[in-house]
Amino acid sequence: MTTATSSPASALDAHLDAGARELLADTERRASEVFAPLARRGRDGEVDRALLAALAEQGLLARLLSRDAGGWRSEISALALCLIREGLARWCTAAETAFAMQGLGSFPLLQSGTREAIEEWIPRVASGEAAAGFALSEPQAGSDVAGLALSARRDDDAGGWRLNGQKTWISNAPDADVYSVFARTTPGAGARGLTAFLVPGGAEGLIGHRIELVSPHPIGTLVFEDVRVPPEYVLGEVDHGFAVAMRTLDMFRPSVGAFAVGMARAAIDATIAYTSEREAFGGPLARMQAVRHRLADVATRVQAARLLVHAAASAYDAGVSPTTEAAAMAKLMATEVAQEAVDAAIQLHGATALRRGHLLEHLYREVRAPRIYEGASEIQREIIARAMFARTEGR
Repeated sequence: MTTATSSPASALDAHLDAGARELLADTERRASEVFAPLARRGRDGEVDRALLAALAEQGLLARLLSRDAGGWRSEISALALCLIREGLARWCTAAETAFAMQGLGSFPLLQSGTREAIEEWIPRVASGEAAAGFALSEPQAGSDVAGLALSARRDDDAGGWRLNGQKTWISNAPDADVYSVFARTTPGAGARGLTAFLVPGGAEGLIGHRIELVSPHPIGTLVFEDVRVPPEYVLGEVDHGFAVAMRTLDMFRPSVGAFAVGMARAAIDATIAYTSEREAFGGPLARMQAVRHRLADVATRVQAARLLVHAAASAYDAGVSPTTEAAAMAKLMATEVAQEAVDAAIQLHGATALRRGHLLEHLYREVRAPRIYEGASEIQREIIARAMFARTEGR
């Protein structure tokens, strides 16, 4: 198996400083040498506990969740998050997914949880002992967060809350040890009537079911039957859960594009290697202009998407607000282009890439999901359009 090697800085990485380039190279090395062999022993659609432990041992989870004298916090920049996800995805998509889901599920707690809840759960998540899930979507409310219907009613006897309803397309479900759950506390109030809660995976009345996907991701459905949540497990303020969710998604959305870019780069790498060796019509496929130009077009579009991703992340890190439009552009272009890159790679490989277990067969199943996760491409286009017209109307 090919392994990652460090290479001199190129013009394609000139916008990154030396520390960022080193982070990317180090992540790629760990992904190819440590995580990829381990991930091959895991099972599709299930939380890989061994891989989570390795992500902790190799210091990746410590970049997401770190502790100092002031307590637990996350000091990772949005750009660093993107570089880690890109590097992992290029060499081990399972490690990338495990890393991203751990961050997505724990950030609401880290940012908005009580000290008691943070001290109880974040050390376990950071060590890889506990898997975290982000429970936002519902059967009738995916991209339309204002339509969430999972009910949270005050439990006067116990001083907490009771949750009833259903969540679906939930990361690490039904195997997660703890979930960040968004429920309706004020009926009819839209996005302003949501509250974020922390719910342990073993809570009484919580039932989970696995969803089998084309993509090999641990995703499931959760059913809440009078699940009790104590007051210390409220994340942030009551009826302000939408802000908790958006702070997490604003941080993670550009890095979904980085995940896609990593897969696209893996597809291009594989195609360069294959077409350089595959003989046809009297010479290597790579000598054919149609092959070379197709790869050149794809590589150019992938690099353009990569720059959009890095720019959106850098804007977030610089404190620019809002970065919603830039993040939407980055996610939209990166995920759409990645699909194109993998499809082109399969076409240039021919039937061999269709075999079960081939890298590109795996990437083809993987790359489809990011065009839907954390806001489908159609939603990103609407976000961009609204921002464009808002500027025009404001003149």
